[in-house]
Amino acid sequence: MTATNTGRKRRPGRPAGNSDTRERILISARELFARNGIGRTSIRAVATAAGVDSALVHHYFGTKEKLFAAAVRIPIDPMDIIGPLRETPVVELGHKIPSLLLPLWDSELGAAFIATLRSILTGSEVNLFRSFIQDIIAVEVGARVDNPPGSGIIRVQFVASQLVGLLIARYIIALEPFASLPADQVAETVAPNLQRYLTGDLPDGFVP
Repeated sequence: MTATNTGRKRRPGRPAGNSDTRERILISARELFARNGIGRTSIRAVATAAGVDSALVHHYFGTKEKLFAAAVRIPIDPMDIIGPLRETPVVELGHKIPSLLLPLWDSELGAAFIATLRSILTGSEVNLFRSFIQDIIAVEVGARVDNPPGSGIIRVQFVASQLVGLLIARYIIALEPFASLPADQVAETVAPNLQRYLTGDLPDGFVP
């Protein structure tokens, strides 16, 4: 083997690719997530659409959740939120959810997230946000509060409606003094409502 060939030899375990390849993967992922949802989009499908090997997608992004976060420009791995929720007893979820989200939204990372969300909600990629709620949040949390059977999805959607309203009022419209209240105070105030949505009685007609 010549010195030139040796210099071009790819490092073991690192798939070939470049920044253009990475962007092509993101474009394909964004299109598939918006069209099919997160649950029905596989790493293999994204790789096929981008014309690359699935190992390259894993190399750049790791998990499907991280790929989704990169595709919609969310500056945090969704599993950083989902992980702690998995360890939280159901009766404490109403408080845990805003206690996790509000400090994040108040941070510098949160500012980037709010900008991304604003773009998604006013653009053509709103399906991505809907898929995030239905395919990640509803799957992770909805199954734990699915009592009576069939109620988990609507319970999660009620929680989502409260959180989206909170997010818009506090960060996008910036209603004062609400926008300046301490995060823990807001969490304590909305927690009982969220918990009621998750585990309280639902009116007749909400369950299939």
